[in-house]
Amino acid sequence: MHPAPLPDSLIRPARTWSAHLMDIVVKRRIVSLFSRFRTSERGAILVETLIMVPVVTIFSVGLLEFGVMFWERQQMQAGVRDAVRYWSRCSSTAATAGACSITKARNIAFYGTPDGGTALRVPNWYRPEDLTLTPLNPPPLPADTDLAQANGRLLYSGSPLFSLLDLNAVTIRYDYSMRFMGW
Repeated sequence: MHPAPLPDSLIRPARTWSAHLMDIVVKRRIVSLFSRFRTSERGAILVETLIMVPVVTIFSVGLLEFGVMFWERQQMQAGVRDAVRYWSRCSSTAATAGACSITKARNIAFYGTPDGGTALRVPNWYRPEDLTLTPLNPPPLPADTDLAQANGRLLYSGSPLFSLLDLNAVTIRYDYSMRFMGW
């Protein structure tokens, strides 16, 4: 009696010597590639660049953003100081005659000129509540203790990149006072 023949799915073809040799060559090549990958420095600069470019970019954008913020602060300080300087030279007689007014002082602060203008010193700094001048009326005869004071406030709007940080608005404040001199 003969044994029953095996189905074709169970019969494995005999491996040839060339197939066995091919497996050995492929394995050696893969091991060689991995060993070269571990010891080779090719592509190291690319990896270092991919790590450092985002860091340097974020640092540069932050530096520029704070530079703009400090520039706006400096411009607001100059405007507040100029408004107080103008207001401290006003007297009550000049104020009643219309030669000087708080509106002109605010225009000097916001635009740089007494009659106003089209270009603001600082973007978004133009509302009357952004600059408070005291006293509202200059003294008739200024004494050594009479002071003209101003408080400036600016909500820093920032760039679109600054708004991506989702921080609360940054408020820049500046106070300045000067002795009344009158004209």
